[in-house]
Amino acid sequence: MLLDHLAVAGETLEAAVAHVEETLGVKMASGGQHAHFGTHNQLLGLADGLYLEAISIDPAVDDLGYARWFDLDRFCGAPRLGNWICRSEDLVGELAQLDVEAGQPVSLQRGDLSWRMAVPENGVLPFDDLFPALMQWDVAKTPAELLPASGCRLRQLIVRHPQAQALAATIALDDDRVKIEQGRAELAAVLDTPHGERVLT
Repeated sequence: MLLDHLAVAGETLEAAVAHVEETLGVKMASGGQHAHFGTHNQLLGLADGLYLEAISIDPAVDDLGYARWFDLDRFCGAPRLGNWICRSEDLVGELAQLDVEAGQPVSLQRGDLSWRMAVPENGVLPFDDLFPALMQWDVAKTPAELLPASGCRLRQLIVRHPQAQALAATIALDDDRVKIEQGRAELAAVLDTPHGERVLT
């Protein structure tokens, strides 16, 4: 698994975007709609092949009759960094090796982008949504390669959970930027920006 991107959720896309822009001091780029899950987003390119997305339920989409990804059906309150996403070159094989239920692959598309994302039937990822969402890109170039540079770089992603040791043991990820700590369930991203170090929660 490789770290691919981070997701900031909001009750509205405007709120999620404002949270990112006010915290980091940079403007997000346009995104689009995810028809299958009734969501929409905006994006921000980060250094080192990563990116950040602000995401919310699209109010123009009626009830789907099934759970949305990223546990967005239950989202409420202030916008926040809610999920981290890792990519694999063998999503089916990766899922088969896990000791937790991280979902089944769903084929998705947005514009020219296509990918598969493992999504649990109820939309809720293991460890209170702090297990990474797993995906596999089906395109030659990912958003991280297509987005304009923002001057922002992820220094560290801190994943806190009461069962930190068990969480760490289930993740086959070798990335010094990701630190799993004991504590209340939450995510925090430490980023270098054009305005200095900022912490996005």
